[in-house]
Amino acid sequence: MGALEKAFYSPVGKAVSAKAGLKEPPRLRRGRTWPDGPIVLASIGGGDLASRTMRLLGRATEEPVVDEGESAPGYGSRIGALVVDATAATRIDQLEELRALLRPAVRAIERSGRIVVLARPAAGDWEAQAVARALDGINRTVGKELRGGATATLLEVAPDAGPGDLVSTLGFVLQGRSAFVDGQRWHVDAANQAQDPLAERPLDGRTIVVTGAARGIGAAIARTLARDGARIVAIDIPPAGEALAAVANEVGGTALQLDITAADAGLRIASHVAQRGERIHGIVHNAGITRDKMLVNTDAQRWASVLEVNLAAQMRINEVLLDPATAGGIEDGGRVIGIASTSGLAGNKGQTNYAASKAGVAGLVAAMAPDLAARAITVNAVAPGFIETEMTGRIPFVQREVFRRSNSLSQGGRPEDVAETIGYLLDPSSQGVTGQVIRVCGQNLVGA
Repeated sequence: MGALEKAFYSPVGKAVSAKAGLKEPPRLRRGRTWPDGPIVLASIGGGDLASRTMRLLGRATEEPVVDEGESAPGYGSRIGALVVDATAATRIDQLEELRALLRPAVRAIERSGRIVVLARPAAGDWEAQAVARALDGINRTVGKELRGGATATLLEVAPDAGPGDLVSTLGFVLQGRSAFVDGQRWHVDAANQAQDPLAERPLDGRTIVVTGAARGIGAAIARTLARDGARIVAIDIPPAGEALAAVANEVGGTALQLDITAADAGLRIASHVAQRGERIHGIVHNAGITRDKMLVNTDAQRWASVLEVNLAAQMRINEVLLDPATAGGIEDGGRVIGIASTSGLAGNKGQTNYAASKAGVAGLVAAMAPDLAARAITVNAVAPGFIETEMTGRIPFVQREVFRRSNSLSQGGRPEDVAETIGYLLDPSSQGVTGQVIRVCGQNLVGA
């Protein structure tokens, strides 16, 4: 439990929250932990992708309880997760089968349990495409109705994708690593993945560059990726040198003091890595700034500084590191991770410059992904919502509570929630996930 979360659960925090009429938020299951209760597996239309992937994950499954009458039958005890294979669902009447599976499960799901539906991307005739969108509506609504920190996820899986392509994604969603990812859908393409089980240290021996690593979310990213075996190159500006060195020493990595807006930033990163005889497996563009003002009060300098740090600098760095001729650059099969924001996806009053830069990150990963597919390099982004950091801890209590409560999990996320999602995207087994933006926001009610 982080310091800010401890403050909420402290006697003083509880007293203030109670006086304000606020319920204690659920405590979320985190890390590489599986549900406590059984994982229930069901299929609509005979699809078997989920069952084959669960076998690859080495997790036992149980048969579902199905609602066939007016009184919903019960499971008798709490279940840890319901995984529904709806990859063969193309008709409206098959949505009733999903309802009949969900009703008993939602009643019985444990705290921090999981509802996961596998589906196909919208294709085929009118009805099939309508059903694909209906599944998304069901997923988003179930995410908002679940209680106790349970979450819902819809995974759209390409028709030619197999268990090897899905194993890292389904493992991430079922484990506590996805604690603050709720009510979302994203795509998994076919990538001809070997059918390997979920690895505990998938980044062993791989070099990962993390910018903005001296504190907060960046430091959490460095720690989480080091736990997964990565060799960390931690980057931040010279004024943060002492904190940066501390993080690098803690994770057994190296520190590089660097202003990422410098014209030679990409070359300096590559040189730092090449001196160790390495190439980069992944870069996490975490460095960013805010210069918030209403648009009518935003001058050219305030506008340009945010766009330069949050978007333009990483584009220049990418161009250098993605050049195959660059010693110490990004290897084939590597990863590029950007940091977007729910402010960029939904807009946010007083943050036009910031929203532009973060929406630009989302657009950048979508544009880069197909261009790099031939080199098996994936490009994705995460979009954090309200994350508990020292900076957000300085927001006045009432305003902070509004931000915390404006999502389906009724709390702010932790820096490690962002880091865990990045770790999943960096996993070599996540080859089938590219061009995606995954929100780490607890299903923020704005732009959800």
